[in-house]
Amino acid sequence: MPDFEIFNGDTKKVFKMFKYDSVAFIFVILVAVVIAIFISASIIFYINTQNSDKIQSGVFIKGVNVSGLTKEEAITLVNEELKKQMNDHIELVYKNSNYYVEVEQIEAKFDIESSVNFALNLAKTGTFWENISQYINVLMANINIEPVLVYNDEALTNYLKNIEAFLPDQLEQPAYYVDDGRLIITNGVNGAGIVYDELKKEIVEAIQDISYSNKYIKIPTYVQYPDPIDLEPIHADIYREVQDAYFTTEPYAVFADVTGIDFDVEQMQNAINDNPEAEEYAIDLVYTKADVTVQDFGREAFPHLLGSFSTKYSTSNTDRTTNLRLAANKIDGTVVMPGEIFSYNKVVGKRTIAAGYKEAAIYQDGEVTNGLGGGICQISTTLYNAVIESGMLIEERRNHMFVPSYADAGKDATVVWGSTDFKFENRRDYPIKIEASVNGGIANVSIYGLKTDEEYDRYDLSIESRVIKNTSKTLVAESYRVYKDEEGRIVKRDKLYTDTYKKH
Repeated sequence: MPDFEIFNGDTKKVFKMFKYDSVAFIFVILVAVVIAIFISASIIFYINTQNSDKIQSGVFIKGVNVSGLTKEEAITLVNEELKKQMNDHIELVYKNSNYYVEVEQIEAKFDIESSVNFALNLAKTGTFWENISQYINVLMANINIEPVLVYNDEALTNYLKNIEAFLPDQLEQPAYYVDDGRLIITNGVNGAGIVYDELKKEIVEAIQDISYSNKYIKIPTYVQYPDPIDLEPIHADIYREVQDAYFTTEPYAVFADVTGIDFDVEQMQNAINDNPEAEEYAIDLVYTKADVTVQDFGREAFPHLLGSFSTKYSTSNTDRTTNLRLAANKIDGTVVMPGEIFSYNKVVGKRTIAAGYKEAAIYQDGEVTNGLGGGICQISTTLYNAVIESGMLIEERRNHMFVPSYADAGKDATVVWGSTDFKFENRRDYPIKIEASVNGGIANVSIYGLKTDEEYDRYDLSIESRVIKNTSKTLVAESYRVYKDEEGRIVKRDKLYTDTYKKH
């Protein structure tokens, strides 16, 4: 609009200034009114919010909009949305092998409830003007609350230890066994160890940003060096004074024979010093036989069948059958005294060509391939089930990477020379005797001893397992030692293990 020129000169300028000041004044008034209305409205909404059981507008939890929701509605919505986004496992990679950590099994979850409580208390815990300021800021700029991730650190550590045991270049500690009257000591082998703290951090971070659904985490490792061979504990373990066996009936007691065993420690140490990088060392043992042995007693000293288990094998695979028989023959007749710990690897020994073992299918590097001694895990598995039925205490047991064909998930026990053993302790007051056989497609292990009034003798014991999760990548099973009365009713369950298997 053109200016009105009613006056000339300075009067005209004054009129223009007056006109412009009026417009600015009106503009300022309008802005003030708008701000006042906004603040008034905000105050009204804020006052209503103070006593509301709903979350104010502009609030997100882990990217999920929870504005206007009650506590229960917000918890339900966020949990549902996160469940859609989160995978049920984390995939780890080492060289050419993949491994899986089940999120549920390490009890990893977000503390949604605490985040919702925080959201409900926004603009409610400060002074009036602090609350007003926070309320407006959230309303204008929004806020995203990151819930705290909680998980079972011990479960995660155990998971990673289990994975470490399956690494293709795992550490082998020095070990020994007795074969054909000779003490064989094997040297240790360097192996990969997992950097636990670093891997845990990566796993937790991956879960926190929900990126692991499409992410592979490379397992960080370092070189582990085996311990030096120490002959002192080996000699202490091997050495025995000769003793004849005997037993009494009133009261019942069996005192096992002891064959005197010794070896020349100085000679063995010299052999190690002369060639410290050798794969193994051997020395003849000096035996002094007892005049009377437990085996001479027969079943009279072991009157009761405590537990027995059988698995099937294919008789057409002669090499694998040979391995089964060799392992079974090693443990057949073994007597385990009260408080003594049975070690499968020590009794069976290293699987070598010289010992007669053949090439057969084994699990290695996440795949099925041929390996020396393949199949002997079937004997350790059969023994494990018989041991559970006999009420023994399990000292060491680990499941296979894949579910084996001869046992259900949760009922197997794998062994690897130098790294993975199967051990149990005879917790009874009396010795037990193991009988093992491989014949006609059936591998059987029976354990004999004396039944008492202990709980594990009053009931029939067995392993019960069930699959609790089955995905395209993994299978998870839980196992229990089950106690049944004479009528077959379950009176007790003791949790044994939660096992994770990789799918083929």
